[in-house]
Order: sequence, then structure tokens, then C-alpha cells
Amino acid sequence: MPALSPTMEEGNIVKWLKKEGEEVAAGDALCEIETDKAVVVLENNELSQVQEGSRGVRLGTLIALMVGEGEDWKQVEIPTLEPVTPAVAPPTAAPPAAAGPAPPLAPVTAALKQLRLSPAARHILDTHGLDPHLAKATGPRGLITKEDALNLLNRGDKGRPAPSAAAVPPPVPVAAAPPPPPSAPATGRPTYPPVSVPGKPGLPGTFTDITASNVRRVIAQRLTQSKSTIPHAYASVDCDLGAIIELRKQLAAENIKVSVNDFIIKAAAVSLREMPEVNVMWSADGPQPLDFIHISVAVATPRGLMTPIIKDAANKGLQEIAATAKALAQKARDGKLLPEEYQGGSFSISNLGMFGISEFSAVINPPQACILAVGGTRAELRLTDGLLQTQQLMTVTLSSDGRLVDDELASRFLEKFRSNLEQPQRASLP
Repeated sequence: MPALSPTMEEGNIVKWLKKEGEEVAAGDALCEIETDKAVVVLENNELSQVQEGSRGVRLGTLIALMVGEGEDWKQVEIPTLEPVTPAVAPPTAAPPAAAGPAPPLAPVTAALKQLRLSPAARHILDTHGLDPHLAKATGPRGLITKEDALNLLNRGDKGRPAPSAAAVPPPVPVAAAPPPPPSAPATGRPTYPPVSVPGKPGLPGTFTDITASNVRRVIAQRLTQSKSTIPHAYASVDCDLGAIIELRKQLAAENIKVSVNDFIIKAAAVSLREMPEVNVMWSADGPQPLDFIHISVAVATPRGLMTPIIKDAANKGLQEIAATAKALAQKARDGKLLPEEYQGGSFSISNLGMFGISEFSAVINPPQACILAVGGTRAELRLTDGLLQTQQLMTVTLSSDGRLVDDELASRFLEKFRSNLEQPQRASLP
């Protein structure tokens, strides 16, 4: 199993494209392997024959056996890997037997369990050897207070337990059953059944095990790494989409289809070009400035969230961004992304506006410094120059790495982004 991505640890053979024993030439596709990011076609680099593989294969594990031309593949000995057996720990010596049986614990009577003593009362009774059953409890819910213990002490020897060999606990008084509630008079309020009744413990429910894909495992690992190692900071701003809506109408009249998300990608890329101090990432040596602007766009797929990259987005036009984003999104859903199409982004955008989400905060995609969470569009009345006007607003939230982008820098970047988004003609310039 080869390493088809930098973060790959194991792979699933989705489909063999050659049959067992079939001859293959150099450059032929052998199988489709699901990595931690996508489904990649593994090509053969020499003339050979293949042997069946399996699922959930670790890196370096044998998945195909190649034999030379003219050799009988059925007669070739398949090498087997010896399983690593854990070292057996030496047997632990048995503990020495006890010298004698331990004395049995004294049984606790039900009456003693029902006693409730305050700490001060317990100290007085234990110090003077008084039987707590003889104390008259005056505290709340039968609590024996300090005054109750002092009253028992003032009674003298009457409160001391009898010096018998085995003290017999006093009988537990049995509370009389409460009288039945009086029936409501005929002219009273009508009786209603109880709102809820105690349920009976049911049988344990059934469940179905869901096998996590490699993509899902990597997503879980990277999200945990991000939230546990990156100090997230958040800032939000409202953007007016009035100019973009009007420009989209003009473009649609010319049969040019550009989405709001394409404008967002362009505005973010231009803002990064104008503020290069935000276009950084965290490395082992600290902040590392980036000389490229590649926007990672989150795409929901059946296997999990993928982030294909719009490369050099600041220098691309809106139509080129729209065409590239559409093609990459389809490849992500089909699981056909190449490693270079989803690795190496410098800034991420996650848009949930099409799902009716008004605003949210996203988790940073390490080692990047920021991710922009985009909500849906909403209409609001706002006072402008003394007149009430309806504005189409959209809330965006910037999640930034506090080690790289402080609050002041994040605020200035959001202001720059809003300005570029609300003036799409300016941001569309190369």
C-alpha cells in the first residue's frame, strides 16, 4: 500500500480494475484506493500480474504480487508477514495468604441507616459514648442537632447504652399507612389524569455499527488537533449584498452565471493580497508568510467535508473562479480529487447560507491561520440618510489563530473584506 497523501496512514481498496491473474502493462490502472482525502487510481509501473487485495490496509502492507512475464503466477510463493507478538509479562507472584480470617464487619441496622446527625452532635455522642437512638431529634427531617445531643448528655446515665455483650438495636417504628385522600366533592373541580406516569425499564435498544471511512477518521483527527492546539479567536461583521445582487442580474442578462460564493472567494483573495500579514501559517519555527493565495473552499460530500483549492484566486476573474469552483466541487463529490487539488491552501471559506444558517463559527484548518464562516442572506430595514431602506445583509465570522492574527488585525481584515465585497467592481479587477 503506497502513501498517496502526506497524512495517509492506511487505505481502502475500493475496486480492483484488473482481475487476478490478468496481465497488465506499465501505466495500466490497477485499482482504486480510498485515501484520507479522495479515491485515487493506482497505476502499474512495470509489466506484471496482480493478486487479490483487501480493505483497511496499512501503509507498506502487500496488496498486489507482481510476477515476471511468462511466469506462472499460481506457482509463485506469496510472502507472509510474521505477526508481531507482544512480549509476555512474567507471571506475578501470588500474594501471601492472610494469617487469619478477617473479622466480619458489623452489620448496619436499618434503624442506624435512618439516623441523621449533625457533625457537632456526632462528636458529642461519640465522645461520651451515648446511644444516638435515645436522642430526640428536633432538626429538620429528623436531624439530631447539637442541642439534642446536649439534652441527652444532661439526662445522665439514662442515655448511656447498657453494658451488655451484644447490644440489641431498638425496634424500628413502622409508620402507619397514610389515609386515602378524600374524594373530591361532586361540585369540585374535575379530576385529570397525571401528566406522566413512571415508565418501566425497557429492553436495551438495537443499534447498527457504522464503519468510519478514512476521510472521516482524518477529519476527526484534524478537528481535534485544531481545537486542542490552536487558540481560536472569533469576530463577525455584516455585509450588504445589494451591489452584488444587482451585478448578478446584469451578468445573468448576458448569460454569465456567477454565484455569491464566487464573489466571496474573490473578495477574500483580494483582501489577503492587500493585507499579506493575514496570509500566514504556523510552522515549527513560528509564523511563516506565504507567497501564494490559494483559497480552500469547503464542499460537503457523502464521505465528509472536503476542501478543494482555488489556486491564485486573487489574479483570477469571477468567471474563471466560478468555473474552477464548480468543477472542483463536482470532483470532490465524486471522490476524484487529486492530491494537488486539495493540499496547500492558505485561507479557508465555509458557506452554510444555502442551508438556512444565519451565522456560525468554523474550525480552523491547520496549519492555516484563518477560516471565514459565511451565513445566509436576510432582509433588514435600516435607517440610511434619514430614510428606511431594505438591505440584503449577510453575516460572516472570521475564526483566526490568536498566535498569528490578533483581534486588531482580524478586525481590519474583516473591514477590508466587507469593503471589497460591497464594491464588487473594485474587487473584480485583477
